[in-house]
Formats: sequence, C-alpha cells, structure tokens
Amino acid sequence: MRAIGKDEEDIPAWSYVAIDIEKALAEDIGSGDITASLISKNATATATIITRTNCVLCGTRWVNEVFKQLDAGIQIKWNYADGDSVNAKSTLCTLFGSSRSLLSGERVSLNFLQTLSSVATKTRFYSDLIKHTQAAILDTRKTIPGLRRALKYAVKTGGGTNHRIGLFDGILIKENHISATGGIRQALDAAKKLGLNVPIQIEVENLGQLDEALHAGATLILLDNFDLDTMRKAVLLNDGRAQLEASGGITKESIVSIAETGVNRISIGTLTKDIEAIDLSMRFSD
Repeated sequence: MRAIGKDEEDIPAWSYVAIDIEKALAEDIGSGDITASLISKNATATATIITRTNCVLCGTRWVNEVFKQLDAGIQIKWNYADGDSVNAKSTLCTLFGSSRSLLSGERVSLNFLQTLSSVATKTRFYSDLIKHTQAAILDTRKTIPGLRRALKYAVKTGGGTNHRIGLFDGILIKENHISATGGIRQALDAAKKLGLNVPIQIEVENLGQLDEALHAGATLILLDNFDLDTMRKAVLLNDGRAQLEASGGITKESIVSIAETGVNRISIGTLTKDIEAIDLSMRFSD
C-alpha cells in the first residue's frame, strides 16, 4: 500500500484544501462529536474506505487533511492515487488510530471523496467518448459555492481542462456585455485596451456574429447553442483562425457528434453542477 508522502502534505498551491476542510469540520462537528464520546478516548481501530461502484478516484488530499486537522496520529495508507480507475468493491485506503477521531472524520472525508470522485469519473467518461477527436472537455463556473477549486481539480484529474477559475483570470464577453458596450467589435476592443495578460473569449449566437467576431480579431469564440449543421458551417467559416468552443445542452448522447464537427473545445456545466456521488463506505475491522 502507498503511504502518505511528506511532499504531498505541505504544498502552498494546495492551501485551499485546508480551508475547505476547516470549514467542513466546523460545520459537522461544531462544539464536539457527542456520539463519539460514547467510546473510550483510549480506544483504537483499523478502518477501510471501500467503493461500491466503479470510479475514478479523486480527493485523497482532502481525506488526508481531515485527519491532519482532527488527529495527526491517524495513519492512512492509500492503495490508489487520484486519477486511478478503480473497480467496485475495491479498498481505497486503510486508516489506523483513535476510534473517536476516525468516527468524527468519517462523514467529512467521505463527502469530499465521493463528490470529487464523481466529477472525475464523469469527466473521464466524456473525455473517453471523444478521444478520437481534437476536442478538449472544459468545465464552467457552474460549481457548488465554496468548492470551485476542488471541483476544478477533479475535472483535471478526470482528464478535462479547466476554464477560468472565476471572473478575475479570464474575460468572457457574453450577450449582455456586447449589448452594454455597443457591439462585438467594441466589446473586443475594450477588452484588449485593458492590457491584461488573460484569455479574451467572446460568445456568438449565429454565423453572422461569428464572422463579425473573426473580423474583429477574436481568437477564442464560444458557439452558444449552435445546432450540428450550423456548428459544421462555423468550423468551415472559421478556417482555423480562432479556437472554437461548443457550449449549451451538451449530453452524452450528443457530445460525439459535436466533437466530430471539428470544434476545439466543449464546455459542460453538468460536470460540476449535476453530481451523483460515488457510493463509498468506511468500515471498522472486526
């Protein structure tokens, strides 16, 4: 089994994990786990986390952090790493230490692990469907409030690509922005004048707007709810000048046909907003 490594525990870029866990533990435990107090404070146990369904594992750092904050004496050994495909009935990890601490951390650990594994699993499923094309799977800002970075990490773990994290690290000019600035060219010109080193993307709703955006120098264009025939025409009209992204109502039934039109990117909000948690359980050994 693979033990937690020191290099996995204290990486500055992962500081948000500690914040996620601090909030989740405060929410769940509050002033104290009164049920766990029924057990002797000296009691120890061995426990395992098992998946009842096939999945792509994601969220080991969050589980590690739960017990790091609750009880640094808890030992965890992982049989799999984030990104591994795992079969149903597999033991994901083994934990040993204070029985009280294991019980107090159980629900928060499983909540993160089942949620992030769900997102990674769905992303891997979509990515595998279109691996014969040039298209990449992208996430959106349609995330659970407070968990955006965690969910976007899960998308990457599943083989997807992160779009902007928020409103601060990329420009996406949508219909209302275009209307408020006076038009597609005006909106693009205003974005360029900001002089920021961030991607500038503009949303178009028809081929006429696409042509206008291309002539205005757009290099990232979102095709909003284009049907397949119009999407194919958009790819021909674009002729490689800009990166084209399909968005709106993407399903497992439609994604292959969409990818085969030749678009470069496909953004899917359901990756992070329609989450069906992976079925996991923590069991104490007899």
